[in-house]
Amino acid sequence: MNKLSPRLRHQREKMRSTHPSDRIARSLGQSTRFGQEQLPSRSYQFQPATNPNRKLRIALYSHDTMGLGHKRRNLSIAQALGASALDADILMISGMSEANDLSMSPGVDSLTLPALYKNSDGEYKSRRLDISLAEIINLRSQVIQTTLATFGPDVLIVDNVARGAMGELDATLEYLRDRQQTYCILGLRDVLDEPSAVRRDWQHHHNDRVIREYYDAVWVYGDRSAYDLSQEYDFAPETNAKLHYLGYLDRTECLKFVDEASKRAIDSLNLPSSARLILCAVGGGQDGAELAEVFARTEFPADTHGILLTGPFMPQQVRQRLQQQADERSDLSLLEYFPEPTLLIERADRVIAMGGYNTTCEILSFQKQAVIVPRIKPRQEQLVRAERLQAMGLLDVLHPDRLSVETLNEWLRQPDKPPASRDRLDLNGLTRIPQFLAVNVAPRFHTKSGY
Repeated sequence: MNKLSPRLRHQREKMRSTHPSDRIARSLGQSTRFGQEQLPSRSYQFQPATNPNRKLRIALYSHDTMGLGHKRRNLSIAQALGASALDADILMISGMSEANDLSMSPGVDSLTLPALYKNSDGEYKSRRLDISLAEIINLRSQVIQTTLATFGPDVLIVDNVARGAMGELDATLEYLRDRQQTYCILGLRDVLDEPSAVRRDWQHHHNDRVIREYYDAVWVYGDRSAYDLSQEYDFAPETNAKLHYLGYLDRTECLKFVDEASKRAIDSLNLPSSARLILCAVGGGQDGAELAEVFARTEFPADTHGILLTGPFMPQQVRQRLQQQADERSDLSLLEYFPEPTLLIERADRVIAMGGYNTTCEILSFQKQAVIVPRIKPRQEQLVRAERLQAMGLLDVLHPDRLSVETLNEWLRQPDKPPASRDRLDLNGLTRIPQFLAVNVAPRFHTKSGY
């Protein structure tokens, strides 16, 4: 093995011995770049390089540190953009290699960053590489900036975290602002967290000032009548001026992009044709063990079959225990991973699930009778969303403190009452996204017929 030179060895030891926040601040300039005294005094203006013969280039970023939600949301957006009248090349930058087998439309490709992991306390660390937090953030940051400098996107859509995980987008945002040829969009969920936590978090990360200086628009993938972010979170006036409520993402649209392999996968489950289907979905599974284990012990009504989707991140020992329980029952099937869970929700008669954004959109889109057992840490986003939708009569909520075999049995025996979600909520987000770009960006480029 070749030995490191004294200079490289010194640099490596310096990186390892420095506190992550200090190292990140020094290498990426986070703590001063967005500090109040250092912040630029004016916003840049988007000035794309006009080229009527070149396709529009769109990049989507998601940090992906807990579950598959961010990546699946960006994939839905990429598919909608690829199928629209926009003539675009679309590059997804993701922090998850899992779910890379999801259907990709022509003109859509992906790049996977070295993986980060966020535990239930909200702390980050490297998922697989034995390197420090500072090193992996620095690595991811450089990969992102180099990729976008080479790809030259006309549009960048950032999912939910304005500066990226641990500020890994800081250098890229600086670069794109100086280049002034990329229309930058921050896409937010319908609910971020409970209001006091959001205000505290946004103040700590200078998000309002970052949006003012580096973003041209802020999309909200939700319905203002269900949850009004500007009112709940007291955003700065400059942020509110850039907000656009696009509507929830209609997951029935995703069925257009389901490949033959996914269709064969659901046929291969050999689900009983005459039985009612109860689906239990626990997101990526990282923190879904309690719900999964209670569901596996629940007695189902007659002529009912249960499917438990554990997710790829459920601890191995928990999954093995659940598999043993499923093997002892004829009315329960266990799946670790399914390439397109939308197909399972479409088939289900009822859904028991944690309350992530994508699962909730699927429940609403297919108007399924559902009970949500929300995650309550490190964020209360799922609880806030579920309680708001419950107040609208669109689903039921079971607080995790009340989760038991008895409470699930009681819910399963309630009369059927599918919600009329489409009459109550705006689900047109995937339609409005390409329309927004067609109006604000695409006129400077060649587009297919349709806009």
